[in-house]
Amino acid sequence: MTGFRLNLSPLKEPLGFVKLVEWLTAIFAFGSCGGFTAKNVVSILCGDGRNQTLDVNYRYPFRLSQVPLMEGNATICNRSVSATHLMGDSSSAAEFFVGVAVFCFLYSMAALLLYLGYMHVYKNSDFGPILDFVITAAAVFLWLVCSSAWAKGLQNVKDATDTDGIGATVALCKASNITCEVTEFANLRTLNMSVVFGYLNMFVWAGNAWFVYKETRWHSQKMSSQPAPGGRQQLPAAI
Repeated sequence: MTGFRLNLSPLKEPLGFVKLVEWLTAIFAFGSCGGFTAKNVVSILCGDGRNQTLDVNYRYPFRLSQVPLMEGNATICNRSVSATHLMGDSSSAAEFFVGVAVFCFLYSMAALLLYLGYMHVYKNSDFGPILDFVITAAAVFLWLVCSSAWAKGLQNVKDATDTDGIGATVALCKASNITCEVTEFANLRTLNMSVVFGYLNMFVWAGNAWFVYKETRWHSQKMSSQPAPGGRQQLPAAI
């Protein structure tokens, strides 16, 4: 029979338990990156001793080139400034990272449903375990690529929003008698944790690949072809 049969015993085995861990770590990965918002405060010290501030608000997916620093026709330090935006765009790396995390979250949830309700079908099928192994192995590669890309993208965000990045972007800050400095930095701890969770997911999925591989016929054929320890191969009878 191929109907649904609820069985929680797979959660007590590595195959099901690690899949549950994958589901949780994927939530932490996209949750710590996808909903992020931040604000830096830039202080501009004019040559006459006055101090003005700018608020730099940015958020996921970090299209920094669309984040305004100064509105057009504004006057700062008695100088007219043109519209200025941050430099850089880390949206592709951020969206790739979140997309992989969401895919792995959904796949882990579907796999858990399969393990808990249709394990009798899963174990009696060649296609199911092989497909599970191929997707799991692909997820390991995707986590490696997207985590590395997002780590580089996050560093670009940090560089663009620090004092040097703002100073290089705003033409006013290059004047000899004007000093620009980021005096309040946003807390980027959750973004740093998202990178950590990305690499953690890679290791968790890599470990799970072994347990999924053991369910495939490739592993069973390999084990059946190996002679038992201490056993002797049967020699053909003499003619």
